[in-house]
Amino acid sequence: MDTFLFQASIYLAAAVIAVPIAARLGLGSVLGYLAAGIIIGPVLGLVGSETQDLQHFAEFGVVMMLFIIGLELEPRALWNMRHRLIGLGGMQIVISAAAIMAGAMMLGLNWSVALAIGMALSLSSTAIVLQTLSEKGLMQTGGGRSSFSVLLTQDIAVIPFLALLPLLAMGSLPMEMSQDGSIHLTAEDAHGGHHSMSLVEGLPGWGVTLVTVSAIAIVILAGIYLTRPVFRFIHAARLREMYTALALLIVVGISFLMMLVGLSPALGAFLAGVVLANSEFRHELESDLEPFKGLLLGLFFITVGAGINFEVLFRDPFGLLALALGIIVLKGLILYGLSIAFKLHGRDQWLFTLSLAQAGEFGFVLVSFSVQQNVIPVGISEVLLLVIALSMLITPLLFIIYEVISRRITVVAPDHTPDEIDEQGPVIIAGIGRFGQIVNRLVQASGFKTVVLDRDMETIQLMRRFGFKGFLGDPTRPELLQAAGLERARVLVVAMDDPDSALRLVSYARRERPDLHIVARARDRTQVYKLFKAGADDIVREMFDSSLRAGRYVLENIGLSEYEAAEAEQTFYHHDRYTIRQLAEVWREDIPASKNQAYIDRAKELQKELETALLSRASEIEKKSA
Repeated sequence: MDTFLFQASIYLAAAVIAVPIAARLGLGSVLGYLAAGIIIGPVLGLVGSETQDLQHFAEFGVVMMLFIIGLELEPRALWNMRHRLIGLGGMQIVISAAAIMAGAMMLGLNWSVALAIGMALSLSSTAIVLQTLSEKGLMQTGGGRSSFSVLLTQDIAVIPFLALLPLLAMGSLPMEMSQDGSIHLTAEDAHGGHHSMSLVEGLPGWGVTLVTVSAIAIVILAGIYLTRPVFRFIHAARLREMYTALALLIVVGISFLMMLVGLSPALGAFLAGVVLANSEFRHELESDLEPFKGLLLGLFFITVGAGINFEVLFRDPFGLLALALGIIVLKGLILYGLSIAFKLHGRDQWLFTLSLAQAGEFGFVLVSFSVQQNVIPVGISEVLLLVIALSMLITPLLFIIYEVISRRITVVAPDHTPDEIDEQGPVIIAGIGRFGQIVNRLVQASGFKTVVLDRDMETIQLMRRFGFKGFLGDPTRPELLQAAGLERARVLVVAMDDPDSALRLVSYARRERPDLHIVARARDRTQVYKLFKAGADDIVREMFDSSLRAGRYVLENIGLSEYEAAEAEQTFYHHDRYTIRQLAEVWREDIPASKNQAYIDRAKELQKELETALLSRASEIEKKSA
């Protein structure tokens, strides 16, 4: 039962079962992988000591992730975000790490262990937070953008953290220094007693520096001057698998070079990613490495879960839960203070505070690496792994708390009181983002007056700089709507990002003005049905019109004339509006569409009607042209 195939089957089966279940429960893939490891390790005992060897292999997933993060960080984009990254993100990491370090030292730990713990626990869960923000439509809010900036800074900070951790262990590493200042490893090194290949062993201090700088220069120069001709050579061979082989060679080769000079492989991979961020092969590299990164990173988290010592949890469950809650409260207080300093208010302030209060998946990476480097003792690492996992498990509850708070507060900042609305017009536009600004420009250019309301101060200020007038305020507040002229308006355009706020606004406007024409923006069919039942007249799905236009271009290029393709587009458009209203009658919020048989049956009937309508219209056109 110890064969490689058996172990591989166990790990893959656990992942295939646990991860989709965790995703369905809204817990995210990271917790799914951890749960898979816990099940096959501490619970069922199907894996044992081999997880340590497997974890070293799986750490390539971390290296690949940092390489891909580097690919996504274009230097120009980083420069544009410098204030948020250095200010908000940098202060969060430094203050959180310092506060946690101070707490650890108060518990009797020495400064190097406390610093390693502070660095590991200062980071939040990128995977869980970004996934949740995207699912809830909160990425474009002020709190969502600020959270993303901090998470991006944390991802970048992992690199210097990984480089710093070995330095914290220098005092405990078995090294000797000769009289000439050169470094010699003793009979056994810190990696388990085996001799390691090293280009810096036996070199004086200046030699180590020279070799290290040279290795970094090689990575940068190779990324700038070597990758393009190599990729063109591979492209000429027309062998798809060679792209994947080259992508893997870049990551593995850089990792090996960094190990030879005593640096973190993750540091080299990240640096290479940043160098290649502006390359035309950037997306090719990313797509080739993504499957390997996801699988190896998942394997890494499975090994972490399998290695968790549940005896520690059973010994003091309430103490560990208290530690996890303590970390969340401490980080939450720091985040709340930073939100005040950086002028986040209302819902944005609470979203920023609660979404980032947990520890994250990079905490597992740093704790595991610290144990390998003899910085954190194994006993303490077992406690830390449990605390990190518990804090991540609590994250969905933090978002529930945010939703409860957000319903009870207004989103307008106390120092940015709503503007006094001194104009009224036939059209009120609630929300002036990418969607609302197009509507506003078209209506104004056609000679009609609009009253624009938006809750974001930066958006209103930007709008005013371009010569458009808008008013700061929460469009869901009745008094602002009345001041904007809701009683006399002919059309209300609901173009807000937040689906819940949009639904509340449509419901209120319909109650107050049964005769008002309401045009609403929707992300998907589910929101369409909700808005339709709330009273919206015209509902525009974000991707519908652009997708329909793309379909028309396809028809024009596979044999239809421009007129025929345009007629097919119009037929589809009008039938879809009819379909939405028909399906809204049988749609139920408490039953998934895949299990609502009445919904499925009606959708099939309407699809047949669409096919008949398109064929009928094509026949009419053919007769006219005959």
